[in-house]
Amino acid sequence: MTMTDPIADMLTRVRNANSVGKDTVSMPSSKKLVEIARIMEQEGYIARFDVIDGEPRATLEITLKYGNKKAKTIRGIKRISKPGLRIYAGKDELPRVLGGLGTAIISTSQGVMADRDARKKGIGGEVVAYVW
Repeated sequence: MTMTDPIADMLTRVRNANSVGKDTVSMPSSKKLVEIARIMEQEGYIARFDVIDGEPRATLEITLKYGNKKAKTIRGIKRISKPGLRIYAGKDELPRVLGGLGTAIISTSQGVMADRDARKKGIGGEVVAYVW
């Protein structure tokens, strides 16, 4: 069975695993999901991620990050642009999540990047998700 929205599935798996305090979460891998995981690692929301080759397809394994006494690093994660309603933002309308405390993940013509990087480069794109 094909999945309609693998990005929403990834974000839901991370949100659920984070809420119950799991150390790792795994899901089917794709290039876009690996890029989203890379940004989450760069921004400090997850500890690391690994792509494990396998049959019939590769698996993306994300190691979640917690603070002292299992304090959650990811407070919230939300899918913005959906298959039924794509949300785009120009270079001047890029969103700020929690006044700059969170991160918007933007899919641009130059690849998937955080809102800060897209602002520096002066490009807009599809607003994939918010993480705070």
